[in-house]
Amino acid sequence: MTEPTRWLDDEEMRAWRGFIVGSELLGYRLHRELQDAHGLSLADYEILVLLSEQPDFRMRMTQLASGVASSKSRVSHQVARLERGELVKREECPHDGRGVFAVLTPRGYEILRTAAPTHLRGVREHFVDLLSVQERATLASIFERVAARLR
Repeated sequence: MTEPTRWLDDEEMRAWRGFIVGSELLGYRLHRELQDAHGLSLADYEILVLLSEQPDFRMRMTQLASGVASSKSRVSHQVARLERGELVKREECPHDGRGVFAVLTPRGYEILRTAAPTHLRGVREHFVDLLSVQERATLASIFERVAARLR
């Protein structure tokens, strides 16, 4: 027997819709700012950031996909685009014939270094600076819990 549908009350609906609309608008704005100023998508920027944080600027493709919460196929297409722009290159894993690394190139690092101030300005202006310290802590706790549940 199926459980009855638990409809959202007004407060729950307000929270849900606020999240959905706000996150879509924020993502679109951050994407536009990067695209307009640097010809870089937000998704590509996220890949460059993740690679820049790794030892030797390299990461297995499967870990990269997990790190940006995307499918391996989608990340593979993104990395192919980034390769064409010489921002990232792929290297085979010497210890595992099936493993492939994505590696940030010097050109990719330079593009990231140039784009970071634009992105950080947008993140601050459109998100971080609108929140109190308490709200930021609460939001971090909430979405760490959501991510842990969904992973």
